[in-house]
Amino acid sequence: MTNRRTFVAASAGLAAFGLTPRLAGAQQRFASIYMFVPAGPGGGWDGLGRAIEQAARQSGLVGTFQFENVGGAGGMVGLPRFLSQRRGRADALMVGGSVMVGASLTNKTPVSLQNTVPVARMTEEAGVIIVPANSPYQNIRQLLDALKENPRAVSVAGGSAGGTDHIILGLMLQKLGRQAREASFVAFPGGGPAQAAVLGGQVAAGISGWSEFSEQIKAGRVRALATTGERRIDTDVPTLKESGMDVVATNWRGVFGAPGINATQRQALVDLMTAIHATEAWRGILTDRGWEDAFLTGTPFEQFLEKDRADTESVLKDLGLA
Repeated sequence: MTNRRTFVAASAGLAAFGLTPRLAGAQQRFASIYMFVPAGPGGGWDGLGRAIEQAARQSGLVGTFQFENVGGAGGMVGLPRFLSQRRGRADALMVGGSVMVGASLTNKTPVSLQNTVPVARMTEEAGVIIVPANSPYQNIRQLLDALKENPRAVSVAGGSAGGTDHIILGLMLQKLGRQAREASFVAFPGGGPAQAAVLGGQVAAGISGWSEFSEQIKAGRVRALATTGERRIDTDVPTLKESGMDVVATNWRGVFGAPGINATQRQALVDLMTAIHATEAWRGILTDRGWEDAFLTGTPFEQFLEKDRADTESVLKDLGLA
């Protein structure tokens, strides 16, 4: 809450530029936004939600944010809560992405992203394969050799079963001539718990989005062996493709509205995300976190979602995960 002293000082500063507080506040699109994150704090979805808050508040587009985190099963625990409790709420957004597509198919859930109102795809991010700093695996080749010899002996932490991290591991095993179902994949409700498992030496390796492990990589607490995109994120870390494994996979993330909102209310949310996307604050966040700009709204976003679901279902069936 802005106290009187802050308001007076701000008013004086605006007056110096020929502006009034009322005019400056005219750009605000929402007084408040309820942001639902169907994962625990510290992961990629939580990071996107907090980044949206940062850019929106710095730019004066939204007054306040209220966050709720409900993790589990790749978003499938939280999704029904969002659908039922926020129905018709025009000021509600849920963060989601490719992980939820795979999780709903793998778990055969009665609800999915198809029950939400698509607002905007925001980012795309390559994954990274990491090991603890004291791991015997010094490079990606050594880890791949171990996986090829005995996949069940190499535990790998990641997000939900059937999500992007699981699919990446399945594709890696497939290329090694093994079966995806042989993977010793340890699913966690978010990037934060998966990170803790790797740091604590509870697993041999981890797979997640680059931004979720970047600080630990910089600090030397984990070792990055390879990334999963088309090109390098860090000059010192090769891609899987460069390492002789033809696997390319990225993780998209976006925001969705609650069911029951009308076309005008949906457009207001789209306009908000479009305005956030255009800010300097957002461009800075993309650079700092190594996220690719994947902004998409409207009919193109809906068409993308339909194709992504079909493609994901096909991959999961090939890997024996659906």
